[in-house]
Amino acid sequence: MSETLARISGANTVWVLLSAALVMFMTVPALGMFYGGLVKKKNVLNIMMQSFTCLGIVSVIWVAFGYSLAFSDDELIPGVLGNLKWAFLSGISPSDPSPYFISDASGRVPHVAFILFQMMFAVITPAVISGALAERMKFSGFVLFVVIWTALIYIPVTHMMWSANGLFARMGLADFAGGTVVEINSGFSALAAALYLGRRRNLKGVPPHNLTYTLAGAAMLWFGWFGFNAGSSLAADGLAAYAFLNTNMAAAAAACVWAALDWSIQKKPTILGFATGGVAGLVVITPAAGYVNMGGAMLMGAVAGLVCYWMVMTVKNKMGYDDSLDAFGVHGIAGLIGILGTGFLADPRITKGFSLNGGNGVAGLAFGNPALLVTQAKAALSTVAIAFVGTLVAMKLTDLLIGVRVTERDEAIGLDASQHNERAYTVIE
Repeated sequence: MSETLARISGANTVWVLLSAALVMFMTVPALGMFYGGLVKKKNVLNIMMQSFTCLGIVSVIWVAFGYSLAFSDDELIPGVLGNLKWAFLSGISPSDPSPYFISDASGRVPHVAFILFQMMFAVITPAVISGALAERMKFSGFVLFVVIWTALIYIPVTHMMWSANGLFARMGLADFAGGTVVEINSGFSALAAALYLGRRRNLKGVPPHNLTYTLAGAAMLWFGWFGFNAGSSLAADGLAAYAFLNTNMAAAAAACVWAALDWSIQKKPTILGFATGGVAGLVVITPAAGYVNMGGAMLMGAVAGLVCYWMVMTVKNKMGYDDSLDAFGVHGIAGLIGILGTGFLADPRITKGFSLNGGNGVAGLAFGNPALLVTQAKAALSTVAIAFVGTLVAMKLTDLLIGVRVTERDEAIGLDASQHNERAYTVIE
């Protein structure tokens, strides 16, 4: 067996490929169903189609040039953007081991497996943003926006975090599975896009059309998130198992806190509240899954449930922005809490012996290292600025080229009929 082949682990490869499939499952059908149940029945196909569209468009972009620009160690812009040496996966063979790993002791995965895994992260991130654009964006505008946003924002932020030469990576940012790249990035982009589009018309008195869809979608997201977080260990090892358990416990804590708040304030526990709280917990633990201990994971989940409840139930109404399906209130805010919480609570005993921080383990403020919290805050604020300003630029470019907002008539008819000439529900006479 050659030295190259000997460095590839079959078990690790199976786990990462399975995790890639789980992350794809998070986008379609999970996110599509979660969002689909929350909109009016005349818009359910449109919002589901946006998730499917991201799977198609971003997959092509990723293989064509996205992965190379995001992960190449040769750079066009130092610390920010790679080059095109791996465009269309040029020069990468099935037997090449991935240059990216957390522990080399048990063997690496093939480079193509890592590419596939990261592709699914790139797919789901703009799909999350679609929740803030619901029921009022032209489908053609959404397609162009996804192309521009992926190239302009997602790819550079990914290089900054996960490329060996990236700006955030060199700073020492602790982000296990995408708190900056996916969650803060999508959440604050969602806020910018919602502000640019403006509010939907005739909002009052229209409840979600199918909470059964939403609950099923939330359950699927919870399931798929195990691949999202535990798969980011890039190995079938103890760190993956710990990240898996942390993911479940943070989600459970957040869901229980949200339900308790509903019960106390609204006098009834709600299905939507439990589901939304669970998603907030999944988001908050994403950057911390492989860094914090079990108590830290549950504490972060509880804080996310509390703060995101306040953002969704109080702040959004007072501020008047139309974050239609709470992409900002959940993903942006919980992602921010997750990155900062990692800076507080990272326990060096969890990562000791892995390549992170030279095998010494990653420590946060609670374990005697205030510098990590400073690094986390700098990276988080930088991501907020890039996502918010970059999205306004992407929306403006899209608007100038083909327009972003449907007409008042099309919005009244519904986007299923006006954008796709289809209906989710038909009546047979």
